[in-house]
Amino acid sequence: MPLSEHEQKLLEQLEKQLHEDDPKFASSMGSDPGRSWSTRHLVIGVLGALAGILLLLLGVSMQLIVVGVLGFVVMGAGVYFATMRNSGGRPTAAGGRKSGKPRSSFMSNLEERWEERHRGDS
Repeated sequence: MPLSEHEQKLLEQLEKQLHEDDPKFASSMGSDPGRSWSTRHLVIGVLGALAGILLLLLGVSMQLIVVGVLGFVVMGAGVYFATMRNSGGRPTAAGGRKSGKPRSSFMSNLEERWEERHRGDS
């Protein structure tokens, strides 16, 4: 069931308020549109992982532990690099907050809206 226009606006306001009040939590929930997958990271990471696998196989075939361990490390670094996500990097004031606006409580805003809704229904 799709949301009405009013509900969509309320949801957008709640998301915006969450990003302003707790940007760390909001970004950890994955709703931050500024973070995206990078094709360049993926390609370089896959190539690094393949190079690591080749080094690992070379080390095993030549019975050189150092080359095998190095291949494993390169392979792990390639996978890590491939799965990194780009950050859109929006400028904020010190401490990760936007300047000029005092901090308002997310829960108090929700309570105010709830009370307004109940007053409107009665």
